[in-house]
Amino acid sequence: MKPLVSIITPMYNSEAFIDQTIKSILCQTYTNWELWLIDDCSTDNTIALVTKYVAMHDNIQLLSNTTNAGAAISRNKGIEASQGDFIAFLDADDLWMHNKLEIQVNVMLTQNCDVSFSSYKQINEAGQSLNKLVKALPQLSYKKYLKTNYIGNLTGMYNAKALGKITAPNLRKRQDWLLWLSAIKKSGKPALGVQEPLAYYRVRSNSISSNKLELLKHNYWVYKKGLGFSTIKSIYSMVIFIYEHFFVKSRLIVSTKQ
Repeated sequence: MKPLVSIITPMYNSEAFIDQTIKSILCQTYTNWELWLIDDCSTDNTIALVTKYVAMHDNIQLLSNTTNAGAAISRNKGIEASQGDFIAFLDADDLWMHNKLEIQVNVMLTQNCDVSFSSYKQINEAGQSLNKLVKALPQLSYKKYLKTNYIGNLTGMYNAKALGKITAPNLRKRQDWLLWLSAIKKSGKPALGVQEPLAYYRVRSNSISSNKLELLKHNYWVYKKGLGFSTIKSIYSMVIFIYEHFFVKSRLIVSTKQ
C-alpha cells in the first residue's frame, strides 16, 4: 500500500482562498492522503466554507483553536494529530499542482530521502501568474540551509516514519525555517530539491517578504531565539544571511515570461 501523506493547513480568516486550496488537494493524482485543517479563531466565513468538505470526505479533518494562537501552534496541533508516514504543508492561500504529491513521494521513496522540497511558481492575490519561478537547489545541506531559508514551506515534505514528528518552535515568524532545519539535522542527509515546479505561492501585499526590515528582524530571531546562538554569533550569521539571501538565493528566482 502507498504511504499515507498528512497535509497540514493552518487557517485564519482564509475565506478568500481556502476553497481553491482544498480543491488543489482534492485534484491530486496521489490519493492516499489526509488533510488536517486547523482554524485559528477565524472571524470570517472560513469555518462555513470548509465544513462542507469535512462532511463529504472522511480524510479531511477540522481542528479549532480556542484562542488565536498563531501559525506555529496551529501547525503543531495538526502534526500531533496526523497519522501519516510523510508530513507536508500547504498554507490556506497557496495551491499545489495536481501531480505534486505523486512526484514528491516517488522521489523520497526511490532516492531514500528523508526531506524534500521543490521549485514553485508565484501568483498574485487574484491567482494570476507573476511570471516568476523560484528554483529549488538540487541538494540542500544543513550548513547551506543555515545561511538562508531555501525551502518554500508549501513544497516541503518530511518522512515522519523515519524522523518522528518534528514540530515548529513558537516564534511569530519563520517557524517553518526552524522546522526544516531540525528535520535536515535529524536526518543527517541533505534535503533533495525536485527541479520541477509543483506548487503556486501566492504573494500577498502584507507578507513579511514585502518588508525588508521586518524580514531582517525576524530572521535575526531565528538565530538568537530559535537556535540559541549568542548575540555575536547571531549578528555574524545575519551578515552571512544578508549576502546569501539578497545575492545568492535571488539568482534562483527567474522570469518565465517569453
